[in-house]
Amino acid sequence: MTQGHPRGLHVLFYTEMWERFSYYGMRAILVLYMTKALFFDVAKASTVYGNFTGLAYLMPLAGGYIADRWWGNRRSILLGGSIMALGQFIMFLSASFYDQPAVAHPLLWAGLGVIIAGTGLFKANIASMVGSLYAPDDRRKDSAFTIFYMGINIGAFLAPLVAGGLGDTGDPADFRWGFLSAAIGMVIGTYVFYTFKDRYIIDSEGRPLGLPPSERQDGSDAGVEKQPLNREDWERVAVIFILSFFVIFFWAAFEQAGASLTVFADRQTERDILGWTMPASWFQSVNAVAIVLFAPVFAWLWSRLGRVGLDPSTPVKMSLGFFLLAIGYLVIAFGVKGVDPTTKVSMMWLIGLYLMHTFGELCLSPIGLSAVSRLSPARFASLMMGVWYLASSMANKMAGVLSSFYPEEGKPAPVLLGYEITNLHEFFVIFVAMSAVAGALLLVLARPISRWSHGRA
Repeated sequence: MTQGHPRGLHVLFYTEMWERFSYYGMRAILVLYMTKALFFDVAKASTVYGNFTGLAYLMPLAGGYIADRWWGNRRSILLGGSIMALGQFIMFLSASFYDQPAVAHPLLWAGLGVIIAGTGLFKANIASMVGSLYAPDDRRKDSAFTIFYMGINIGAFLAPLVAGGLGDTGDPADFRWGFLSAAIGMVIGTYVFYTFKDRYIIDSEGRPLGLPPSERQDGSDAGVEKQPLNREDWERVAVIFILSFFVIFFWAAFEQAGASLTVFADRQTERDILGWTMPASWFQSVNAVAIVLFAPVFAWLWSRLGRVGLDPSTPVKMSLGFFLLAIGYLVIAFGVKGVDPTTKVSMMWLIGLYLMHTFGELCLSPIGLSAVSRLSPARFASLMMGVWYLASSMANKMAGVLSSFYPEEGKPAPVLLGYEITNLHEFFVIFVAMSAVAGALLLVLARPISRWSHGRA
């Protein structure tokens, strides 16, 4: 899979795989823990979820700046991974005292806060390190980020199965084991990076990459430019901001997976299989396993189209991702139309949604990561990756806000911008409209965006 790529890609692949195992394992059971063990209602749990995930994706902006200015990628990743492991362990302690709110609640806030701080140092820096393994014009970059993205999703596939299997058992006391598995995963990922970074995270001449600016020797971290940005640089930076703005709406809809869609899986999805009830959290693995299965197909498709001169530009690919996202919500909206709150629907509706969302994600996320790496001025690589994750921060906060409009039986119908949401069909239609409109606007802007990218997107 990584033939022809630097060995450092292996190290970053496995480091990120375990970090995502940790994050998605915790995320798979977070809302369930709050609603089933701490007895938060869906609106409160969704707000906490949105605030947490939003801040987790906001902090990489600061983490990228710290790395570019002072610490370098290596030190930031090691410290960030260690802090995240500590945060997951605090979550384990919170769940261990779930029946004592005076203890469990402060530990919940502390654990989430510590994970946010660690994610800030880790997230943008490991992604920018993938790009640093290659020259700016190296055509292997798209392939490298697709491989890296598969590592992300192997971790995301395993996480809900392990953390959900251990924690989402019906016994509130078991949530602690799910959080403990997330802590162990983060320890493993940090250890992998610490052990192999000096041997493999190097440039073509064997010099270490990701050092603090004060420790870089002549030629180390080659390509870090010192001259002021020119007009072309600023136009490429503008493209990063434009694309980042649009992905806010993609992830706001997509990240319902950890919020409203998990509640839907728990309450209104038929999960009995031959007398065994599948944990609701396991549905979050559908997207990840589909990524692993279909990422090579999409990589082949883009390569094939490129050979015949038909490879779409980055904004066109991303707009296609929006349309596929809208189709996914159209599927689930059709599946719940006319269904009352006490009726459970076939799990195939939810699986169909996640499959379409997977196709949309493959058109947008790895393509976007690669584009940011190509478009960024070298000396601001981690900071620009932080900008990309800033969009995810705003999206995750927006996801939590939108999830809080999930209609619950016995409660007043929520109203969004004058639109009364009386049932699940009306709730899911919101995401159909939002995704379709954003995709159409991005498609209209595709040509000027491509012009401002100067051949790099």
